[in-house]
Amino acid sequence: MSASQTPPGTPAALGDDDPTLLVKIFGKDRPGITAGLFDTLAAYAVDVIDIEQIVTRGRITLCVLVTAPEGGPGAEGGLRSTVHSWAESLRLQAEIISGRGDNRPRGTGRSHVTVLGHPLTAESTAAIAARITGTGGNIDRIFRLAKYPVTAVEFAVSGAETEALRTALATEAAALGVDVAVVAAGLQRRAQRLVVMDVDSTLIQDEVIELFAAHAGCEAEVAEVTARAMRGELDFEQSLHARVALLAGLDASVAEKVRAEVRLTPGARTLIRTLKRLGYQVGVVSGGFTQVTEDLRERLGLDFASANTLEIVDGKLTGRVTGEIVDRAGKARLLRRFAAEAGVPLSQTVAIGDGANDLDMLNAAGLGVAFNAKPVVREAAHTAVNVPFLDTVLYLLGVTREEVEAANTHDHE
Repeated sequence: MSASQTPPGTPAALGDDDPTLLVKIFGKDRPGITAGLFDTLAAYAVDVIDIEQIVTRGRITLCVLVTAPEGGPGAEGGLRSTVHSWAESLRLQAEIISGRGDNRPRGTGRSHVTVLGHPLTAESTAAIAARITGTGGNIDRIFRLAKYPVTAVEFAVSGAETEALRTALATEAAALGVDVAVVAAGLQRRAQRLVVMDVDSTLIQDEVIELFAAHAGCEAEVAEVTARAMRGELDFEQSLHARVALLAGLDASVAEKVRAEVRLTPGARTLIRTLKRLGYQVGVVSGGFTQVTEDLRERLGLDFASANTLEIVDGKLTGRVTGEIVDRAGKARLLRRFAAEAGVPLSQTVAIGDGANDLDMLNAAGLGVAFNAKPVVREAAHTAVNVPFLDTVLYLLGVTREEVEAANTHDHE
Protein backbone atom coordinates (compact mmCIF):
# COMPACT_ATOMS: atom_id res chain seq x y z
CA MET A 1 0.00 0.00 0.00
CA SER A 2 1.40 3.38 -0.94
CA ALA A 3 1.74 6.22 1.60
CA SER A 4 -1.06 8.12 -0.15
CA GLN A 5 -3.56 5.27 0.19
CA THR A 6 -5.81 4.82 3.23
CA PRO A 7 -7.66 1.64 4.22
CA PRO A 8 -11.44 1.64 3.78
CA GLY A 9 -13.25 3.07 6.81
CA THR A 10 -10.27 5.09 8.03
CA PRO A 11 -11.42 8.52 9.30
CA ALA A 12 -10.14 11.54 7.41
CA ALA A 13 -7.46 13.58 9.13
CA LEU A 14 -8.68 16.58 11.08
CA GLY A 15 -8.40 19.71 8.95
CA ASP A 16 -7.41 23.16 10.14
CA ASP A 17 -10.93 24.45 9.38
CA ASP A 18 -12.86 21.56 10.90
CA PRO A 19 -14.98 22.67 13.88
CA THR A 20 -13.81 21.48 17.30
CA LEU A 21 -14.84 22.04 20.91
CA LEU A 22 -12.58 22.53 23.92
CA VAL A 23 -14.33 21.16 27.01
CA LYS A 24 -12.86 22.35 30.33
CA ILE A 25 -13.90 20.97 33.73
CA PHE A 26 -12.83 22.46 37.08
CA GLY A 27 -13.60 21.56 40.68
CA LYS A 28 -13.02 19.27 43.61
CA ASP A 29 -11.49 15.99 42.51
CA ARG A 30 -13.16 12.68 43.18
CA PRO A 31 -13.12 9.22 41.57
CA GLY A 32 -15.09 8.87 38.33
CA ILE A 33 -14.94 12.44 36.96
CA THR A 34 -12.91 11.57 33.85
CA ALA A 35 -14.98 8.48 33.06
CA GLY A 36 -18.20 10.43 33.67
CA LEU A 37 -17.24 13.21 31.27
CA PHE A 38 -16.40 10.78 28.49
CA ASP A 39 -19.58 8.81 29.07
CA THR A 40 -21.46 12.09 28.61
CA LEU A 41 -19.56 12.97 25.44
CA ALA A 42 -19.96 9.45 24.02
CA ALA A 43 -23.69 10.08 23.46
CA TYR A 44 -22.70 12.61 20.76
CA ALA A 45 -20.24 10.33 18.90
CA VAL A 46 -17.41 12.86 18.99
CA ASP A 47 -13.74 11.97 18.41
CA VAL A 48 -11.15 12.81 21.04
CA ILE A 49 -8.31 14.99 19.66
CA ASP A 50 -6.40 15.85 22.84
CA ILE A 51 -6.64 15.42 26.63
CA GLU A 52 -4.84 17.15 29.49
CA GLN A 53 -5.63 16.58 33.17
CA ILE A 54 -3.98 17.81 36.34
CA VAL A 55 -4.88 17.57 40.02
CA THR A 56 -3.43 20.14 42.40
CA ARG A 57 -4.24 20.01 46.13
CA GLY A 58 -7.40 18.05 45.46
CA ARG A 59 -8.66 20.30 42.65
CA ILE A 60 -9.01 18.88 39.15
CA THR A 61 -8.56 20.68 35.84
CA LEU A 62 -9.57 18.48 32.91
CA CYS A 63 -9.36 19.73 29.33
CA VAL A 64 -10.61 17.70 26.37
CA LEU A 65 -10.46 18.75 22.72
CA VAL A 66 -13.08 16.95 20.61
CA THR A 67 -14.58 17.16 17.16
CA ALA A 68 -17.89 19.03 16.94
CA PRO A 69 -20.88 16.62 16.94
CA GLU A 70 -22.63 15.96 13.63
CA GLY A 71 -26.03 17.55 13.30
CA GLY A 72 -25.15 21.24 13.30
CA PRO A 73 -25.93 23.85 15.94
CA GLY A 74 -28.72 21.79 17.46
CA ALA A 75 -26.41 18.87 18.25
CA GLU A 76 -23.72 21.20 19.61
CA GLY A 77 -26.28 22.93 21.79
CA GLY A 78 -27.44 19.58 23.13
CA LEU A 79 -23.87 18.60 23.96
CA ARG A 80 -23.25 21.88 25.78
CA SER A 81 -26.45 21.57 27.80
CA THR A 82 -25.77 17.94 28.72
CA VAL A 83 -22.17 18.59 29.81
CA HIS A 84 -23.18 21.58 31.94
CA SER A 85 -25.97 19.59 33.59
CA TRP A 86 -23.62 16.70 34.34
CA ALA A 87 -20.99 19.08 35.77
CA GLU A 88 -23.55 20.85 37.99
CA SER A 89 -24.75 17.52 39.34
CA LEU A 90 -21.21 16.96 40.66
CA ARG A 91 -20.72 20.59 41.78
CA LEU A 92 -18.15 21.12 39.07
CA GLN A 93 -17.70 24.05 36.69
CA ALA A 94 -17.73 23.53 32.93
CA GLU A 95 -16.58 25.76 30.08
CA ILE A 96 -16.97 24.86 26.40
CA ILE A 97 -15.16 26.89 23.74
CA SER A 98 -15.78 26.58 20.00
CA GLY A 99 -12.83 26.67 17.62
CA ARG A 100 -11.26 25.25 14.50
CA GLY A 101 -8.78 22.43 14.05
CA ASP A 102 -6.22 21.03 16.48
CA ASN A 103 -3.83 22.81 18.85
CA ARG A 104 -1.32 25.17 17.31
CA PRO A 105 1.79 23.16 16.36
CA ARG A 106 4.70 23.59 18.77
CA GLY A 107 7.67 25.54 17.50
CA THR A 108 10.91 23.88 16.49
CA GLY A 109 13.64 23.68 19.05
CA ARG A 110 12.21 21.77 22.00
CA SER A 111 13.83 21.53 25.40
CA HIS A 112 13.20 20.38 28.93
CA VAL A 113 14.05 23.04 31.50
CA THR A 114 14.37 21.67 35.04
CA VAL A 115 14.40 24.17 37.91
CA LEU A 116 15.48 23.19 41.44
CA GLY A 117 14.79 25.48 44.37
CA HIS A 118 15.27 25.19 48.11
CA PRO A 119 12.76 26.80 48.31
CA LEU A 120 11.44 27.67 44.85
CA THR A 121 10.03 31.19 45.15
CA ALA A 122 7.43 32.94 43.03
CA GLU A 123 10.03 35.60 42.21
CA SER A 124 12.54 33.11 40.81
CA THR A 125 9.84 31.22 38.88
CA ALA A 126 8.64 34.48 37.31
CA ALA A 127 12.19 35.40 36.31
CA ILE A 128 12.85 32.01 34.73
CA ALA A 129 9.56 32.13 32.81
CA ALA A 130 10.31 35.67 31.59
CA ARG A 131 13.78 34.69 30.41
CA ILE A 132 12.34 31.71 28.49
CA THR A 133 9.92 34.07 26.77
CA GLY A 134 12.73 36.53 26.11
CA THR A 135 14.68 33.91 24.14
CA GLY A 136 11.66 33.31 21.89
CA GLY A 137 10.58 30.18 23.73
CA ASN A 138 7.02 29.15 24.56
CA ILE A 139 6.20 27.20 27.73
CA ASP A 140 3.98 24.33 26.59
CA ARG A 141 3.67 22.50 29.90
CA ILE A 142 4.86 22.67 33.51
CA PHE A 143 4.75 19.90 36.09
CA ARG A 144 6.35 19.10 39.41
CA LEU A 145 9.02 16.43 39.65
CA ALA A 146 9.65 16.60 43.40
CA LYS A 147 8.62 18.46 46.53
CA TYR A 148 11.49 17.31 48.76
CA PRO A 149 14.35 17.45 49.58
CA VAL A 150 14.06 20.27 47.03
CA THR A 151 11.21 21.57 44.91
CA ALA A 152 11.84 20.51 41.32
CA VAL A 153 9.67 21.54 38.38
CA GLU A 154 10.05 20.92 34.68
CA PHE A 155 9.09 23.27 31.85
CA ALA A 156 8.49 21.80 28.39
CA VAL A 157 9.65 24.58 26.07
CA SER A 158 9.44 24.98 22.31
CA GLY A 159 10.50 27.66 19.87
CA ALA A 160 14.02 28.28 21.22
CA GLU A 161 17.30 26.50 20.51
CA THR A 162 18.54 24.46 23.46
CA GLU A 163 22.03 26.00 23.62
CA ALA A 164 20.72 29.57 23.48
CA LEU A 165 18.17 28.76 26.17
CA ARG A 166 20.83 27.12 28.35
CA THR A 167 23.11 30.15 28.10
CA ALA A 168 20.34 32.63 28.89
CA LEU A 169 19.02 30.65 31.87
CA ALA A 170 22.46 29.94 33.35
CA THR A 171 22.96 33.65 33.95
CA GLU A 172 19.48 34.04 35.40
CA ALA A 173 19.87 31.00 37.67
CA ALA A 174 23.13 32.28 39.15
CA ALA A 175 21.52 35.62 40.00
CA LEU A 176 18.45 33.97 41.53
CA GLY A 177 20.21 31.29 43.52
CA VAL A 178 18.34 28.41 41.89
CA ASP A 179 19.62 25.50 39.81
CA VAL A 180 18.50 25.21 36.19
CA ALA A 181 19.24 22.43 33.71
CA VAL A 182 18.35 22.59 30.02
CA VAL A 183 18.41 19.45 27.86
CA ALA A 184 17.12 18.84 24.37
CA ALA A 185 13.81 17.01 24.09
CA GLY A 186 13.58 13.84 22.06
CA LEU A 187 13.77 10.07 22.23
CA GLN A 188 17.40 10.17 23.39
CA ARG A 189 16.28 11.45 26.79
CA ARG A 190 14.57 8.11 27.42
CA ALA A 191 17.41 5.99 26.06
CA GLN A 192 19.75 4.03 28.29
CA ARG A 193 22.63 6.19 29.39
CA LEU A 194 25.99 6.12 31.08
CA VAL A 195 26.50 8.24 34.19
CA VAL A 196 30.10 8.86 35.30
CA MET A 197 30.92 10.80 38.44
CA ASP A 198 33.88 12.09 40.36
CA VAL A 199 34.43 10.54 43.79
CA ASP A 200 35.96 12.99 46.26
CA SER A 201 33.43 15.65 47.35
CA THR A 202 30.93 14.27 44.82
CA LEU A 203 30.08 10.61 45.42
CA ILE A 204 31.61 10.87 48.88
CA GLN A 205 31.85 13.79 51.30
CA ASP A 206 35.57 13.36 51.86
CA GLU A 207 38.88 13.95 50.09
CA VAL A 208 40.48 10.49 50.26
CA ILE A 209 44.05 11.74 50.27
CA GLU A 210 43.25 13.87 53.31
CA LEU A 211 41.97 10.78 55.13
CA PHE A 212 45.30 9.08 54.42
CA ALA A 213 47.15 12.24 55.43
CA ALA A 214 45.38 12.33 58.79
CA HIS A 215 46.95 8.97 59.59
CA ALA A 216 50.36 10.26 58.46
CA GLY A 217 50.11 13.46 60.53
CA CYS A 218 50.30 15.79 57.50
CA GLU A 219 46.61 16.58 56.94
CA ALA A 220 46.98 20.38 56.96
CA GLU A 221 49.76 20.36 54.35
CA VAL A 222 47.85 18.02 52.05
CA ALA A 223 44.56 19.90 52.44
CA GLU A 224 46.16 23.18 51.35
CA VAL A 225 47.63 21.62 48.21
CA THR A 226 44.31 19.89 47.44
CA ALA A 227 42.37 23.14 47.74
CA ARG A 228 44.74 24.96 45.39
CA ALA A 229 44.50 22.14 42.84
CA MET A 230 40.68 22.08 42.95
CA ARG A 231 40.61 25.84 42.36
CA GLY A 232 42.73 25.33 39.26
CA GLU A 233 45.72 27.14 40.72
CA LEU A 234 48.05 24.14 40.47
CA ASP A 235 48.69 21.48 37.86
CA PHE A 236 46.86 18.40 39.13
CA GLU A 237 49.59 15.86 38.36
CA GLN A 238 52.25 17.93 40.10
CA SER A 239 50.02 18.46 43.12
CA LEU A 240 49.19 14.73 43.20
CA HIS A 241 52.85 13.73 43.35
CA ALA A 242 53.56 16.39 46.00
CA ARG A 243 50.72 15.19 48.22
CA VAL A 244 51.39 11.47 47.80
CA ALA A 245 55.09 12.01 48.65
CA LEU A 246 53.97 13.11 52.13
CA LEU A 247 52.47 9.65 52.70
CA ALA A 248 55.78 7.79 52.29
CA GLY A 249 56.35 5.19 55.00
CA LEU A 250 52.68 4.89 55.99
CA ASP A 251 51.63 1.31 56.72
CA ALA A 252 49.48 -0.10 53.88
CA SER A 253 46.93 -1.41 56.39
CA VAL A 254 45.80 2.20 56.81
CA ALA A 255 43.80 1.76 53.58
CA GLU A 256 41.34 -0.46 55.42
CA LYS A 257 40.80 2.24 58.06
CA VAL A 258 40.33 4.89 55.35
CA ARG A 259 37.71 2.78 53.59
CA ALA A 260 35.78 2.56 56.85
CA GLU A 261 35.98 6.35 57.31
CA VAL A 262 34.58 7.23 53.89
CA ARG A 263 31.15 8.92 54.08
CA LEU A 264 28.82 8.70 51.10
CA THR A 265 27.16 11.94 50.01
CA PRO A 266 23.46 12.09 51.01
CA GLY A 267 21.43 10.61 48.17
CA ALA A 268 24.36 8.71 46.62
CA ARG A 269 22.91 5.24 47.18
CA THR A 270 19.48 6.39 45.99
CA LEU A 271 20.97 7.91 42.83
CA ILE A 272 22.91 4.79 41.89
CA ARG A 273 20.15 2.34 42.83
CA THR A 274 17.56 4.26 40.80
CA LEU A 275 19.85 4.64 37.78
CA LYS A 276 20.60 0.92 37.80
CA ARG A 277 16.88 0.07 37.99
CA LEU A 278 16.32 2.33 34.97
CA GLY A 279 18.92 0.36 33.00
CA TYR A 280 21.67 2.97 33.16
CA GLN A 281 25.32 2.06 33.57
CA VAL A 282 27.22 3.93 36.28
CA GLY A 283 30.92 4.54 36.76
CA VAL A 284 33.39 6.62 38.74
CA VAL A 285 36.65 8.29 37.81
CA SER A 286 38.83 9.65 40.56
CA GLY A 287 42.02 11.54 41.16
CA GLY A 288 42.00 9.54 44.40
CA PHE A 289 43.05 5.95 44.76
CA THR A 290 41.97 2.47 43.70
CA GLN A 291 42.49 1.37 47.31
CA VAL A 292 39.15 3.13 47.93
CA THR A 293 37.34 3.18 44.56
CA GLU A 294 37.47 -0.59 44.14
CA ASP A 295 35.72 -0.96 47.48
CA LEU A 296 33.07 1.57 46.37
CA ARG A 297 32.65 -0.28 43.11
CA GLU A 298 31.88 -3.51 44.95
CA ARG A 299 29.66 -1.92 47.62
CA LEU A 300 27.57 0.15 45.22
CA GLY A 301 27.46 -2.22 42.23
CA LEU A 302 29.22 0.20 39.87
CA ASP A 303 29.89 -0.86 36.29
CA PHE A 304 33.13 1.10 35.86
CA ALA A 305 35.78 2.54 38.16
CA SER A 306 39.19 4.04 37.57
CA ALA A 307 41.58 5.95 39.83
CA ASN A 308 45.25 6.35 40.70
CA THR A 309 47.01 3.56 42.59
CA LEU A 310 49.23 4.11 45.61
CA GLU A 311 52.47 2.12 45.27
CA ILE A 312 53.08 -0.34 48.10
CA VAL A 313 56.44 -2.05 48.78
CA ASP A 314 57.03 -4.34 51.75
CA GLY A 315 53.70 -3.32 53.29
CA LYS A 316 54.46 0.39 53.22
CA LEU A 317 53.37 3.27 50.98
CA THR A 318 56.34 4.46 48.94
CA GLY A 319 55.03 8.00 48.39
CA ARG A 320 54.53 7.30 44.68
CA VAL A 321 51.65 6.27 42.40
CA THR A 322 51.81 3.58 39.75
CA GLY A 323 50.22 3.25 36.32
CA GLU A 324 48.29 5.78 34.25
CA ILE A 325 47.63 9.07 36.04
CA VAL A 326 43.96 10.00 36.32
CA ASP A 327 44.07 13.78 35.97
CA ARG A 328 41.84 16.33 34.24
CA ALA A 329 42.54 15.03 30.72
CA GLY A 330 42.51 11.45 32.00
CA LYS A 331 38.97 11.77 33.34
CA ALA A 332 37.66 12.87 29.95
CA ARG A 333 39.59 10.07 28.30
CA LEU A 334 38.09 7.53 30.69
CA LEU A 335 34.57 8.88 30.08
CA ARG A 336 35.05 8.19 26.36
CA ARG A 337 36.50 4.75 27.09
CA PHE A 338 33.63 3.77 29.39
CA ALA A 339 31.09 5.04 26.84
CA ALA A 340 32.69 2.91 24.11
CA GLU A 341 32.69 -0.16 26.36
CA ALA A 342 29.08 0.46 27.37
CA GLY A 343 27.99 0.97 23.76
CA VAL A 344 26.61 4.41 24.59
CA PRO A 345 27.24 7.45 22.35
CA LEU A 346 29.02 10.30 24.10
CA SER A 347 25.91 12.47 23.63
CA GLN A 348 24.07 10.05 25.93
CA THR A 349 26.53 10.36 28.80
CA VAL A 350 26.12 12.35 32.01
CA ALA A 351 29.17 13.48 33.98
CA ILE A 352 29.07 14.81 37.55
CA GLY A 353 31.93 16.55 39.34
CA ASP A 354 32.96 19.42 41.57
CA GLY A 355 36.55 20.40 40.82
CA ALA A 356 38.61 22.01 38.07
CA ASN A 357 40.07 18.61 37.19
CA ASP A 358 36.52 17.49 36.26
CA LEU A 359 35.99 20.23 33.66
CA ASP A 360 37.18 18.31 30.58
CA MET A 361 34.92 15.39 31.53
CA LEU A 362 31.93 17.66 32.19
CA ASN A 363 32.36 19.41 28.83
CA ALA A 364 32.86 16.15 26.92
CA ALA A 365 29.65 14.59 28.26
CA GLY A 366 26.22 15.08 26.76
CA LEU A 367 25.21 16.65 30.08
CA GLY A 368 27.83 17.94 32.51
CA VAL A 369 26.59 18.59 36.06
CA ALA A 370 28.64 20.67 38.49
CA PHE A 371 27.75 19.35 41.95
CA ASN A 372 28.33 21.84 44.78
CA ALA A 373 31.26 22.95 42.68
CA LYS A 374 33.85 25.67 42.77
CA PRO A 375 32.82 28.87 40.91
CA VAL A 376 35.09 28.18 37.93
CA VAL A 377 33.39 24.80 37.48
CA ARG A 378 29.83 26.10 37.88
CA GLU A 379 30.45 28.71 35.20
CA ALA A 380 31.82 26.21 32.68
CA ALA A 381 29.48 23.22 33.19
CA HIS A 382 26.17 22.70 31.37
CA THR A 383 24.29 22.95 34.64
CA ALA A 384 24.92 23.15 38.37
CA VAL A 385 23.33 21.59 41.44
CA ASN A 386 24.01 23.47 44.65
CA VAL A 387 22.05 21.44 47.19
CA PRO A 388 23.76 18.67 49.23
CA PHE A 389 21.68 15.79 47.86
CA LEU A 390 23.24 13.80 45.04
CA ASP A 391 19.97 12.14 44.04
CA THR A 392 18.62 15.52 42.88
CA VAL A 393 20.56 14.78 39.66
CA LEU A 394 17.74 12.35 38.87
CA TYR A 395 15.35 15.26 38.41
CA LEU A 396 17.60 16.68 35.69
CA LEU A 397 16.99 13.41 33.83
CA GLY A 398 13.21 13.77 34.15
CA VAL A 399 12.84 11.18 36.92
CA THR A 400 10.19 12.13 39.47
CA ARG A 401 10.37 11.70 43.25
CA GLU A 402 7.43 9.29 43.04
CA GLU A 403 9.41 7.07 40.66
CA VAL A 404 12.40 7.15 43.01
CA GLU A 405 10.24 6.12 45.95
CA ALA A 406 8.59 3.37 43.90
CA ALA A 407 12.04 1.98 43.08
CA ASN A 408 12.99 2.07 46.76
CA THR A 409 9.78 0.26 47.74
CA HIS A 410 10.40 -2.42 45.11
CA ASP A 411 13.91 -2.98 46.40
CA HIS A 412 12.64 -3.55 49.95
CA GLU A 413 9.84 -5.94 49.06
